[in-house]
Amino acid sequence: MRLLRWLAPVALVVLPAASPALASDADALWLRLFLSTGGSLVSYGEFARLDDRVVFSMPVGGQSDEPRLQVVSVPASAVDWARTDRYSAAARHDRYATTRGPSDYDRLTAAVARTLGTIARSTEPVRALDIATRARRELAAWPAMHYGYRQDDVEEIVGLLDEAIADLRARVGVGAFDLVLAARQEPPAREPLLPPPTSRDLLESVLAAAGLAERAQDRVALYHAAVVLVTESPADFSREYVANLTTSIHAVLRDEQAIDLRYSELSARVLTAAAAAAASGRVADVERAVLDLSAADDRLGGRRPDVVTSLRSALDAHLARARRRRLLLDRFAYRQGVYREYQRAAGTQLLQLVRARTELEAVRQVSGPDLDALERLHGRLQGGSAQLQRVAVPGDLQAAHDALVSAWRFAEQAVAIRHGAVRSADIETARQASSAAAAALLFLSDAQRQIRTFIEPPTPE
Repeated sequence: MRLLRWLAPVALVVLPAASPALASDADALWLRLFLSTGGSLVSYGEFARLDDRVVFSMPVGGQSDEPRLQVVSVPASAVDWARTDRYSAAARHDRYATTRGPSDYDRLTAAVARTLGTIARSTEPVRALDIATRARRELAAWPAMHYGYRQDDVEEIVGLLDEAIADLRARVGVGAFDLVLAARQEPPAREPLLPPPTSRDLLESVLAAAGLAERAQDRVALYHAAVVLVTESPADFSREYVANLTTSIHAVLRDEQAIDLRYSELSARVLTAAAAAAASGRVADVERAVLDLSAADDRLGGRRPDVVTSLRSALDAHLARARRRRLLLDRFAYRQGVYREYQRAAGTQLLQLVRARTELEAVRQVSGPDLDALERLHGRLQGGSAQLQRVAVPGDLQAAHDALVSAWRFAEQAVAIRHGAVRSADIETARQASSAAAAALLFLSDAQRQIRTFIEPPTPE
């Protein structure tokens, strides 16, 4: 079969001599984040770009095979991404080439050899063509998925497959073969790899990251790491250099500590003032605290943007509480005025019914009151419900007023029925009076509850 003509050279390609011992997959991947202003930051392993930040693990000392790491976040805008991406691609390629690359390539070429053997032995040209086409597509895509490793060698095998596919297509009577099954991706310009970072490289990286850090605690942690780094590597730094650097860093740390204290005092002052103003509904005073924060931050040079952002969020919450509190206090004042008007119109009747509670309770318990008290109560209550119905009631108190009218009506009925029970000495009639008195007391309690709810002052948050 003519296909055997292509199988032999492919076999020479796919069965290379045994490769030397490979480095472990656990070997470190040292990446660099090149800065737009010059210099670079060392990343131990991959970095993550999140919105406008880059987060990575920076080695800050320790042994080269097990470095001490510090999680660092810097602005993405500070990074020269074109150079950084080229360097990362080169570093990933080299690491792959010295770890998994050879074994992956061996498996790939062995699979291709098996595929070609299957094609060569096949007696069904259509099926063989389908196998070859799929193998060609997967093979052409392999370099892009494996950091461009052995791309030229893979393309040579692809060319051999193209010839086999063309021959098979001719055998089954298919037209011209379109070779563009997978576009070749030209490797990017290679960025020269740097040797593993020295102690000086790490120190420069740490100091550069400290200069870019926006959060004070990150800067302080990095400056402390720099001091430890130079003191644990006496062979790499002169005593004079270590002394000068340590003195400079300690001066920076004292300044950071002083700034922390100033911002702590500012936080306590504005938050205390805003909390007190919010509790009293003094919106303008909370707004003044916001202005005070901005002015004080300007005086301090805007040195703690994260603290100020957090304070602004807290002040916004206080401002929202102050506005709600102001609204509740204004509603309370409004309701006080409404209730005073209602009290002038219906307060006397409400008071009379409240004073009648003892007698009504006696009627409810079927225990009295005596005849004189019953007649006096009858005189006080007679016609009261009609008077209450003529009262002009504010809409907000209508439900409470309706409950009061119902209480008065049931009280009138209870007294009248009790009077009849006394005259007839009929216990069933007395029980009817008890039911009416119970209803009167229930509606009275409901009216009082609604009025208390309406006029009660707002509770502090």
